[in-house]
Amino acid sequence: MQILIVAATEGEVKPLFSHLGKAVSNQKYYYNGLVVDFLITGVGMTATAFALGKTLSNKNYDLAINVGIAGAFDRNIQLGEVVEVITDCFPEMGAENGKQFLTLTELQLQKANAFPFEEEKVAAEMPESMFVNQRWRKVHGITVNTVHGDEESIRRIPSIFKPEVESMEGAAFFYACRMMDIPCIQLRAVSNYVEKRNKAAWKIKEAIHQLSEETLYFLNEL
Repeated sequence: MQILIVAATEGEVKPLFSHLGKAVSNQKYYYNGLVVDFLITGVGMTATAFALGKTLSNKNYDLAINVGIAGAFDRNIQLGEVVEVITDCFPEMGAENGKQFLTLTELQLQKANAFPFEEEKVAAEMPESMFVNQRWRKVHGITVNTVHGDEESIRRIPSIFKPEVESMEGAAFFYACRMMDIPCIQLRAVSNYVEKRNKAAWKIKEAIHQLSEETLYFLNEL
């Protein structure tokens, strides 16, 4: 089985490398009967979309896995917990009308269910044969260019899009994979809560460690 693991930064997957043994070539590993390639895209939607478009145009994969850290709106999610993002969206795509936000659908620029969107969200796509467990909390995400740190916007965003987590790449990953018909899943480890910037409260090291453990578990189950 050909697997592509996609991350924005090498730091988010570096602990995983040691578990997979010696690379057979640049960021390619043979592990447990799998051929595992890594793609480090760079941070953000644009970098992710470009890197995936280029990679998936040259090689087909049985599964793409997006891994990384995320911020959580939902305080029921523990710091360090790994969640499975089942839908994601682009909450900044639209227009402002005073204090009102208008989505592309409301602007009549896009249909809510135009492929690969479903009600303006893009979802993971996993074949039933790859469904392995109910191990992770299932959540809805948003993908942003600017992570939220202002109290007013933090209050406003959940009322519109109802996300539990946010990242800077997830929806772009889903979009590229769905457009290229590649099965895809997104795993995120929560490193912080979405709040006014407070680095002292972040748990990045712990989140990345747990992300590595859960990604390895998933690979062993395939």
